[in-house]
Amino acid sequence: MALELRTPLCDALGIEVPILSAGMGSVAGPDLVAAVSEAGGFGVLGVSGALPEAVEERIARTRALTGRPFGVNVIIDEVGWAASEEDRELVRAEVVSAIDQEVAAVVLFWGDPAPYVDLAHEKGVLLLVQVGSVGEAESAAAAGVDAVIAQGVEAGGHVRGTSSIWELLPAVVAAVSPLPVLASGGIGDGAGVARALGLGAQGVSLGTRFLASEESAAHPEYKRRIVESVAKDTVYTEDLYDIFWPGAPTRTLRNRTFDEWDAAGRPRPGNRPGEGTVVGTMLLLSGQRVELPRYAGSGTPLVDFEGDFDYPALWAGESVEVVNDVLPAAEIVRRLAEDAAAPVASS
Repeated sequence: MALELRTPLCDALGIEVPILSAGMGSVAGPDLVAAVSEAGGFGVLGVSGALPEAVEERIARTRALTGRPFGVNVIIDEVGWAASEEDRELVRAEVVSAIDQEVAAVVLFWGDPAPYVDLAHEKGVLLLVQVGSVGEAESAAAAGVDAVIAQGVEAGGHVRGTSSIWELLPAVVAAVSPLPVLASGGIGDGAGVARALGLGAQGVSLGTRFLASEESAAHPEYKRRIVESVAKDTVYTEDLYDIFWPGAPTRTLRNRTFDEWDAAGRPRPGNRPGEGTVVGTMLLLSGQRVELPRYAGSGTPLVDFEGDFDYPALWAGESVEVVNDVLPAAEIVRRLAEDAAAPVASS
């Protein structure tokens, strides 16, 4: 008997398999999102840092590629990257813009979702929030969100979780049931999907696996390093990549920035090797080319990145251990679903 992949979350989102691609900023553009959704999963568009008109444009481009449901991701950290009044207004404008466009769901991260629950529900938009603890999950449930994504410390990029997803997931499921819970962090193959569903998750949200897809906007060299790395090649640090987003721990591929900082005794911000230097340039969602400073906590080396790949943050989760190739996103969704059912089918 094959594992039943269809969960109540699939019905709520209007999808066939409970596999979400994470909204990894500019990496998660219309091409990737549409490909995941067309394959029966749920693509999530990254828009953080974009002006409302850019949010609307990215949504329109995605809709031109697919008629299937998809979501939009916004980071709402009001004490980190969005600490200023101007940035808080931008965050609210991003969320409101996505809701007004009536996407299937808005996925929030790193903050209180309560101010947006009624706004979303008035438009028939589901509201999901990624959390890193049982307490945060309980607060989100009390606020009225439609699902929570439990993020384990194995995750790449900005890491809210402080414990393993395999410890956090069942605890969150028990705490907020019957609210749907998704798993994120360290999952990159069908076996991981099956394990998460077996622990009560109604879906999974994957970043690193979809970063290494043909449709992802990441630079080919970045994808190559993902494919060639294993879990021990990733490092979790609390304040290494803090420029633009202070206070957010991260997991990245180990590189010269980490090694030189580590060799210097891990000095605090302001005293780190090469601080103030530029590691490359890249385009923003606005189309403006900007310099990327060393220790930047936002900005991903996209296909147009120009610079030294040994120094920018290369966000990556421990799931690099099982990410061994760059594939079309639809093929990734298909393999994840088929392989998730295989352990039960062969037992």
